[in-house]
Amino acid sequence: MLNFRSTLSVAVLLGLLATLPGEQARRLPFGVWHRASESPILSPRGNAWESAGTFNPAVVKRGDKIVLLYRAQDKQGTSRLGYAESSDGIHFSRKEEPVLSPSEPYEKDGGVEDPRLVQFGDTYYLTYTSYNKTDAQLCLATSKDLILWERKGVIVPANKGNWNVKWTKSGAIIPERINGKYWMYFLGTSADGKDQAGLAASPDLLHWTEASERPVLPVRSGQFDSRVAEPGPAPIVTPDGIVLVYNGADDKLAYRTGIAIFDRKDPARLLWRSETPVFSPEEEWEKVGQVPNVVFVEGMIVEQNRYLFYYGGADKYVGVAEGILQSEATQRYNTLR
Repeated sequence: MLNFRSTLSVAVLLGLLATLPGEQARRLPFGVWHRASESPILSPRGNAWESAGTFNPAVVKRGDKIVLLYRAQDKQGTSRLGYAESSDGIHFSRKEEPVLSPSEPYEKDGGVEDPRLVQFGDTYYLTYTSYNKTDAQLCLATSKDLILWERKGVIVPANKGNWNVKWTKSGAIIPERINGKYWMYFLGTSADGKDQAGLAASPDLLHWTEASERPVLPVRSGQFDSRVAEPGPAPIVTPDGIVLVYNGADDKLAYRTGIAIFDRKDPARLLWRSETPVFSPEEEWEKVGQVPNVVFVEGMIVEQNRYLFYYGGADKYVGVAEGILQSEATQRYNTLR
């Protein structure tokens, strides 16, 4: 049972469930989000590779441990991926050295950024953004142990897309095959400078081609996602649809969290998306940092009766939010009415 910290949390839960139509409420696999920790669970440390920021984490369960791969930035602005593990999802111990550092020309000077993780069989697939101070491009690496990574190169190149004519980022791979293919939501920048979500397909998880002529999750004028609609963690596949947590930014580049649902049989077909954000910057460390007013979700797992959502705060810290499984949220709602 969710431990509500205040009557406000109960009111928010009642409000969300009351305003969602029955079919949409049924489709959401989690209830209202709240912070599982009011303070950051990872913060910058030392004077070396993670001194300026530790943020934007991917997450996966491996055995009895919860493993984070997080973006760490030094004071020169170069990014690497750090490794941290936990037994409870809140308190993490870190490795002293990064597990992925820039080494290729397409990563030079800028580094490796913003990981997402998905597992197929005994192999972990890591999508990440490479940045060489000229272009940001979506890349892939694989591993058996989350520590030693084999690069597979750029999988969605910059400046060459159908509609995404600039940078590419943020690959959220659907964790099962649909219609005989693998699918991935990714971020592209259109000619008008908007960052929007597109769709790519692959026969083997290694070779990817665009699968849409236009964004499948476009920005919306005047709303919380008017400037950016960027995929978050690997989507959740349910009998009712593909649930994508995404990061929306408005014209002032304040980042909040949205939810989109796509057709279970057609990953390009958008069925529903949230009109208001489900999570927003509230704590001081989410409002003040390298980039102000940012909560940016990239990691998500199920742990006991709840989803845990791992996010970057103000491009400097890692935080974690939680939402109970929707069936339990519904039961709680019915009890409270």
